[in-house]
Amino acid sequence: MYYQLYEFNHAALQPARAYADAIRLFYSNPLNPFAETYLGRTLAASAEVFERSTRRYTKPAFGLTETSIDGTQVAVREQTVWSQPFCNVVRFKRDLPKGANPGPRILMVAPMSGHYATLLRGTVETMLPHADVYITDWADARMVPVADGTFDLDDYIDYLIDIFDHLGPDTHVMAVCQPSVPVLAAIALMEARGAKSPPASMTLMGGPIDTRKNPTAVNELAEQKDISWFRDNVIMPVPWPNPGFMRQVYPGFLQLSGFMSMNLDRHITAHKDFFMHLVKNDGDSAEKHRDFYDEYLAVMDLTAEFYLQTVETVFIRHDLPRGQMQHRGDPVDPGAIRRVALLTVEGENDDISGVGQTKAAHDLCVNIPDEMRHHYMQPAVGHYGVFNGSRFRSEIAPRILDFMHRNSPAKGRTAVKKPGRASSRKGS
Repeated sequence: MYYQLYEFNHAALQPARAYADAIRLFYSNPLNPFAETYLGRTLAASAEVFERSTRRYTKPAFGLTETSIDGTQVAVREQTVWSQPFCNVVRFKRDLPKGANPGPRILMVAPMSGHYATLLRGTVETMLPHADVYITDWADARMVPVADGTFDLDDYIDYLIDIFDHLGPDTHVMAVCQPSVPVLAAIALMEARGAKSPPASMTLMGGPIDTRKNPTAVNELAEQKDISWFRDNVIMPVPWPNPGFMRQVYPGFLQLSGFMSMNLDRHITAHKDFFMHLVKNDGDSAEKHRDFYDEYLAVMDLTAEFYLQTVETVFIRHDLPRGQMQHRGDPVDPGAIRRVALLTVEGENDDISGVGQTKAAHDLCVNIPDEMRHHYMQPAVGHYGVFNGSRFRSEIAPRILDFMHRNSPAKGRTAVKKPGRASSRKGS
């Protein structure tokens, strides 16, 4: 019912949004003499703030069309190399200069926690000059028809194993936040089964490996509620006319509400400053605000089964650090990992994954040789600073690339298979 009311309210505000947009266009038109007056800019700013505060933000584009390699600008194009109903793997294929070193092959496993994979646009952009970059582009559950089946944490792990097999054993994996647990689980299962193509290294960044360490407000909420509370209060059917009509989901707008409420004063101040930038005709500052919130406010739904299984396994029962996590009846034993190097990265001021939660992976992966493991804690950054921003570009990314180079296979690259649909899994 709440999801239907949310959709109804959005539709009901459409005429007001259209009117506000018309006001903005009228009072910002350079042919309008009022456009350069204080009153005209105030009216245009008020209309834009209202329109942006009530619109639905769709999935942004990556928009990465070029990068610089050894001082040469080269074209970049997106190429889907693996596909399933709930995920595509996108490669950012670069037109390399003749003789250029392609660098390590990196698979970025984007978080499936409410935002689109484009949240890692800056992460991809930073790595593109130095590496062959791939990313998991998770589907919005409300856009996947019920006929395509279910998708839970076990399916997520199956997808990762398929992707690792597809890309080959010299792949380096970067798991940002939420996927740290399933990435570690998938690699542990591959090692336990003697798989021939585990990744060369895994980099876990701001992930909830053991949320009992320095619990944050997010962790404490999960501890205070049992799984039935989440099932009864945050799981809703997708309303018509979305393609995923009647699929049970955890709606993205609820996740966004949680994110916003954690730093509500900061968001209010940001919108007040945006209004003043518009009134003062400070276009650069206003555009930075637009760019950030176009991404931040674009959210996706998660399947109910994935959300509930993740909450229960990771945040309520702490199955992985307690040695009790299972995947389709098979135990997940990080101690089985011997061939995959491990780098963990944390932010000093992370208020989503507390300090020590990601580093806990080293306590679990006891059989990785010491020379193949490293932990780095970045001072003065929060959660998003772990994988984006100036400190990521100048201090974290170089360490990640150096770690990957030191743990790359000695011989040449394994060819990636041609784009196509992966082997069938449940619900595909």
